[in-house]
Amino acid sequence: MTLLWRLLITLLVAPLAVLGAKKDKKPLNLTVDRLVQLRTHSLYAPYIDQDLQNRWWDFGADSYVNTNKHVRLTRNAPSQMGWLWSRLPITAAHYIIEVEFKISGDSSHLFGDGIAMWLTKTRAQPGPIFGSIDKFEGLGIFLDTYANARHSYAFPRVTATLGDGKTDYDFGEDGDGTSLGACSANYRRTNVATKLKLIYIKDTSLEVKIQHKAWDDWTDCFKVEGITIPSSPFLGFSAMTGDVSDAHDIISVTTSSAMLAEGHSLTDSKGKTSRGPKGTGGSWAGFLFKLMLFAGVCVGGVYGYQAYAKRNGMPGAGGQFYSRGRSGGRFGGYAGGVFSDGKRF
Repeated sequence: MTLLWRLLITLLVAPLAVLGAKKDKKPLNLTVDRLVQLRTHSLYAPYIDQDLQNRWWDFGADSYVNTNKHVRLTRNAPSQMGWLWSRLPITAAHYIIEVEFKISGDSSHLFGDGIAMWLTKTRAQPGPIFGSIDKFEGLGIFLDTYANARHSYAFPRVTATLGDGKTDYDFGEDGDGTSLGACSANYRRTNVATKLKLIYIKDTSLEVKIQHKAWDDWTDCFKVEGITIPSSPFLGFSAMTGDVSDAHDIISVTTSSAMLAEGHSLTDSKGKTSRGPKGTGGSWAGFLFKLMLFAGVCVGGVYGYQAYAKRNGMPGAGGQFYSRGRSGGRFGGYAGGVFSDGKRF
């Protein structure tokens, strides 16, 4: 086999070997590169328009709006229940939701029950679980301020449950049997704005952080790997009081579609596909096609030259040009010198 043929084969085989090696590598860590805010799932004061409505949100039961301060889900009174739900589902694949809330009351000993944040297939259905239905399908994040049983951990507490639409939430044990993750945090009656941040990467991870100690001081609550929230969930909030009570307020909601780095694509709220930063890699199929095309041109050039040399009686015709090496004639010696003398490179 001549040296030129060996070079052409190397050009074709090397990228295939590299491609095989890339397939053997572990997946890249998925990181958020930039955010695109979803107006349809964000909420700020004054909360309602001139017709006393909101285009993207509904609220009901005992909840009401103070246009300067908050959407109050329940007053600090017994037997209250209120809810706030988005009218449209979230269609982004990956998203970050930041909620500013406030839980306050007169008592420092007896208070409850807390606020629930929902990402579920159904919406605006009142029920016994923090003011929403039991046997929900989707994710519930519970800001639980009242312990229904004795536990080894402290309250207030943040607990997450992924409902399958069939299993009852164990309200008597504060959801211990179905908890995905949880943490204790004293977010009631604080001196700073209390916020909850949810970061969801589709089929990959769910992370929850909370701000309750100081401004811009986010405490990691929990992170769950390999989790899948049902696609296109509605975003909602609900609260309930019983014999004990608190005022439960939603102050603002900021929802953003997360654009991933490393060229991972995702679908935003309008169904359009976006990608990570430029230069994160092109198509291997296209590269291989161009490489094979280049090799074909080289092979065609070799055959054409050999045919031309044979027709004109030139030395090296018939394939001798690339096979005689250093010991051959003029052309063979030159070719051997170029391709086999390591000192030339």
